[in-house]
Amino acid sequence: MNEEAREMERTSKEEGDSRPRKVEISRSQVRPGEVEGSEVGPGEGSEALPIKPSSASSTSIASSYFNNKIPIPEDEDHPVFSFRKLWAFTGPGFLMSIAYLDPGNIESDLRSGSVAQFKLLWILMSATFLGLLMQRLSARLGVVTGMHLAEVCYRSYPRIPRFVLWFMVEIAIIGSDMQEVIGTAIAFYLLSDGKIPLYAGVLITIADTFTFLLLDKYGLRKLEAFFAFLIFIMAVTFGYEYVIVKPDQPSLLKGMFIPYCEDCGPEQVLQAVGIIGAIIMPHNIYLHSALVKSRDVDRSQRDHVREANKYFFVEAAIALFVSFLINVFVTAVFAEGFYGKNVTEVYDNCLKVGNPHASIFNTTKLDVDIFRGGVFLGCQFGLAAMYIWAVGILAAGQSSTMTGTYTGQFVMEGFLNLKWKRWMRVLFTRSIAILPTIFVATFSGIQDLTVMNDMLNVLMSLQLPFALIPILTFTSSENIMGEFKNGRFMSIFTGVLAIVVIGINLFFISEYIQGLPDHWAVYLAVSTLVLVYIIIILYLIWFCLITNGIQFLERIPCFTFLKPRDTTYILTESVSGTRLDLQEGVPDFGSTSTTADNDES
Repeated sequence: MNEEAREMERTSKEEGDSRPRKVEISRSQVRPGEVEGSEVGPGEGSEALPIKPSSASSTSIASSYFNNKIPIPEDEDHPVFSFRKLWAFTGPGFLMSIAYLDPGNIESDLRSGSVAQFKLLWILMSATFLGLLMQRLSARLGVVTGMHLAEVCYRSYPRIPRFVLWFMVEIAIIGSDMQEVIGTAIAFYLLSDGKIPLYAGVLITIADTFTFLLLDKYGLRKLEAFFAFLIFIMAVTFGYEYVIVKPDQPSLLKGMFIPYCEDCGPEQVLQAVGIIGAIIMPHNIYLHSALVKSRDVDRSQRDHVREANKYFFVEAAIALFVSFLINVFVTAVFAEGFYGKNVTEVYDNCLKVGNPHASIFNTTKLDVDIFRGGVFLGCQFGLAAMYIWAVGILAAGQSSTMTGTYTGQFVMEGFLNLKWKRWMRVLFTRSIAILPTIFVATFSGIQDLTVMNDMLNVLMSLQLPFALIPILTFTSSENIMGEFKNGRFMSIFTGVLAIVVIGINLFFISEYIQGLPDHWAVYLAVSTLVLVYIIIILYLIWFCLITNGIQFLERIPCFTFLKPRDTTYILTESVSGTRLDLQEGVPDFGSTSTTADNDES
């Protein structure tokens, strides 16, 4: 920083000017080999338009989840691995893992067991492992940069692509929210023996979501403990079902570790694809990168950043292992108890035990979903099994509804740089998801809700590339991650995964088109949407390759507003913990941008 700038700052401080000092620094100014802390004065930046600092994300006033940060204790007696430190980092991974246990996943589990018995458990295990790798990238981005994925997108993508990406992510969040609200409403319906109608269950979900979200006012640890309690309820309730059904253990282990599906047809293949879409949730990648900001990590120290990455990965692995066991419980229960049953047998059992919902099996076709699955357990293993199942679904729906609310807030604040009051954000994000669900619940039956659940699973899978490609783009970028960028193996692996997911989505689309009405207008509309979908994905891939050094692609003719930005960073001297908002004179090892000197030294 030049002497004139220093003098101006000293003068402003003496005059009581407490406003943040801003220094504009362009990416293009950082020469190869230049490290953080170089002196760059005002007026020396690029002519590119600067990105306005995000007060919402920088100062953390936009999300009450970050009102207080958990300090990380020192433990010199255990330098390699400390359980004290692991405990301090424990929390974000378990909140993230709730998305692996939402009602959409539970329904995917029970359908997997009902149509393929234990044969698709290896798909479930593989999808959970892939999900862990994606969550690792998400957590690393949040730790290294101090920003979550939506904030990085805001600073990196041009305006129009950024809004398109935000719209796609919001669709995924809305779809997930609707599944969660549907599951909670069905749980209330089962627990009340149908006395609480579906629309009333939806309204109750709105009210208790607002109520439970007030828990973070009493401390972050209490909120995380409440989520852990809900996960414990799911483990106990679904574990109870597992114990009373007594699945065949050799068949379970065979299905889990032998990657083969004997005598599987199109129905089983479609279910296998659905498992992947249900497990790897697009909005969850955005969520996890935000949750890790709740820990007080000194990002100016390489060792502290590396340590945080290690403990967050261990915590995420433990959390996803717990969620995997719960998913296995549900799959095994219906693989053993429901697979091979006929509708007459099930209906007779319901009449014998006097189940209040027995009439749903008075049909010619035996099908299962969250609602019918609970009724079936009540008919087959006693009414207590149905009510315990409903309690588990209630815990799954309520916990995922709360994390979905946080995700909606993080994404909206990050992509749009909003600073709305908290109640306004919650009301807006909740209304978008809940209003269509109320409409369906009021004017349709419970069967329509479960059909909508199937459509939402397909929708979630279609939105997955809009999280996978951005997280791969930024975690592979040396400009953003510095020495913590992805290695070659991880970049190739995640790239292949993104291609596989896109292929799966195209398979979903082809299957869906076959069931559409045979009319030219329908095919025209679907073809247009598919074309737009592919163009957006191709743009994200193009942006990813350019961002990671393949510069010749910039010569491809393209509208100016679609080209990557030559970002100018604005650094302020407030201490907030984001890469664009740093303590002065402190190197930030997740960035190759330049910070100002510390005048107080």
